[in-house]
Amino acid sequence: MGRPGDRVKGRVGSNPISASRSPNGGPAAILFDLDGTLVDSERANVESVVLACRALGVELNVDEQRFVVGHSWNEIYERIAATYGVDIGMDALIARAVDEKRALLAVTGHHALPDAIATVQRLARRCPLAIASGASRVEVRDAIEGIGIAHYFQVVLGAEDYAHGKPAPDPYLLAMDKLGVRAHAARCIVIEDATPGILAGRAAGARVIGVRAGNFVGYDLSPAHVVVDTLAEVTDALCDRLIDSDN
Repeated sequence: MGRPGDRVKGRVGSNPISASRSPNGGPAAILFDLDGTLVDSERANVESVVLACRALGVELNVDEQRFVVGHSWNEIYERIAATYGVDIGMDALIARAVDEKRALLAVTGHHALPDAIATVQRLARRCPLAIASGASRVEVRDAIEGIGIAHYFQVVLGAEDYAHGKPAPDPYLLAMDKLGVRAHAARCIVIEDATPGILAGRAAGARVIGVRAGNFVGYDLSPAHVVVDTLAEVTDALCDRLIDSDN
């Protein structure tokens, strides 16, 4: 998934809304997962990891392939290293997987999930946006540039930016810190497609929306505060209702 020198973090976008201001008393910030939430990339993620491991003589089983979905490179590498004793570091394995993924996407291209682009454009007019992904920085950059939404995000985080991935709250807490909204976590909204990310968002103190559209492995989305079919249902009214709820 990415090379060590490639960085995608900090202020990426040109969204003029300040992190300290949310219009009309709306969300303090909206924090997105990437793969399976904004971009239809989970299958390519799994295949790229499978191919990178196969080149090392390692065949990932079905459970290990499923684990790739919804978890960060930190946990994926830890599981592979502990199970198979690979003599390659995380950065090197990421680099191999990135090469495999880029080869796959050279054929298919990046594809936004239904209504992802329009929803990001609309929500960016209301409050600051961030991405907290378990993918590597270079994968995140490739994806958001590939579907033309990079400039809408003030903070973009990849797996190299934190020590513990989802379901730990670290990715979302770090995104809140960088946006300056951690004190208003209960007015932040996390948008996710997988159980580990939903649990991470809740542990960070945010309201969480689960989206079915990219959940191709059938993760349980019920821990989310609200579950919708597509991002089109993440309306301004839903966001306002969610952050004003006591549930």
